[in-house]
Amino acid sequence: MHRKPGLIFALCAGAIGFSLASAPAVPAVPPSPHQIIRDAADELLGVMESRRGEFEANPAGLYGVVDDVLRPHFDVDYAARLILGRYWPRSTEDQRRRFTEALYGSLVRKYSSGLLEFTENTVEIIPHRGLIRLDEEYVTVRTRVNLDTGVAVPVDYRTRWNGNEWKVFDVIIEGLSYVTYYRDQIGQDVKLKGLDQVITDLASV
Repeated sequence: MHRKPGLIFALCAGAIGFSLASAPAVPAVPPSPHQIIRDAADELLGVMESRRGEFEANPAGLYGVVDDVLRPHFDVDYAARLILGRYWPRSTEDQRRRFTEALYGSLVRKYSSGLLEFTENTVEIIPHRGLIRLDEEYVTVRTRVNLDTGVAVPVDYRTRWNGNEWKVFDVIIEGLSYVTYYRDQIGQDVKLKGLDQVITDLASV
């Protein structure tokens, strides 16, 4: 049975954060998609464990934390283009910018809400089959999230090489892609209400 979008957002936030440790003094090989997921899960679980009570009392206080770990490692521009689909080339530059920011803001708020709805114990990273080729552009990281209820939820993170690092652009939970979910929903809304109204609606939720 598919889980509600709030859980999707929460798990996605766990994927695309990253350790906030200081950068090394010398250039390093960019971390692999699997290492990003591993470090991100540990980072976010630690924050939620130590500050859950604070965020439950003030959910809006979680927005900044989610933004800090989300924006640098989530390819929001690419995801926005995929979600807007056929309406992207029909839109103006200003509409694309406003849609991307409204979409991102909506995701941050939903991630934050979803994170407070559940707790999970561990994230198990499933090893990649073979080596990641130098010319490989897309890599899917497969994981299992072991919830405190004893249920293991399969979660796949789709990552894309953007020229200097791997970034997450989609999350698939039990076969349900958040990009596909929103593309279908927003596509219907744009057809019925127009893109400007969709942008206004996204900014308010």
